[in-house]
Amino acid sequence: MFRSSALAALLLTTASLASPLVAQAPAPTLAGTRLDILATGEVSRVPDIARINAGVVTQAQTATAAIAQNAEQMASVRAALRSAGIADRDIQTSSLNLNPEFRYEDNRPPVLTGYRASNDLTVRFRDIRNAGKILDALVAKGANQINGPTLALDKPEEAMNEARVAALKSARDRAQLYATELGKRVGRIVSISETGSAVPVPMPMLARAEVGGRFNTQIDPGEQAVSVSLAVSFELE
Repeated sequence: MFRSSALAALLLTTASLASPLVAQAPAPTLAGTRLDILATGEVSRVPDIARINAGVVTQAQTATAAIAQNAEQMASVRAALRSAGIADRDIQTSSLNLNPEFRYEDNRPPVLTGYRASNDLTVRFRDIRNAGKILDALVAKGANQINGPTLALDKPEEAMNEARVAALKSARDRAQLYATELGKRVGRIVSISETGSAVPVPMPMLARAEVGGRFNTQIDPGEQAVSVSLAVSFELE
């Protein structure tokens, strides 16, 4: 009898260790009516950072000549960027390529005509108002391939926090509307969750105006909308 009792106690202890109890918070009990609201808050900001791809493409009879010419022009491009106050941390090599060039004719094997070298930089501008002048300087110094710019917010978190506050206020205002129509009042928030956010990066419109026989590039930053969506549940009492 003693052995059986001891064995049963051991098995019970082992089972308890193998399957620990997990405490779960009880679901909140509602005394009133639950109201679920989906609300979005949106704020607008002027972009404060621009990114472009600026590169140099050169062609020559030999690979060595193509690379040498490319390196020389790219050195001038980098010098122009640094003269414009662009920090080294805002300049990054994005691609470097060397490819043979062929001439193709019907029913004949391709003929090697030379080599094409390309070198692209991703450049980040923090002074958008002067970005157009910088682009013109790059072209003048040998950059013959430019893509962009794309405009963005460098630190969007502050704008997103304002959008969160706006979304919560919108949810409260809408809950108050329902409560008033139902003859109730808005009580506590039962649950709240962030369901989505958006920080778009649109392409700006580039306007070019000829002044004194040369072109000056103008970049218009405009505004960008930052939005946050919330799902909020209220108790109407």
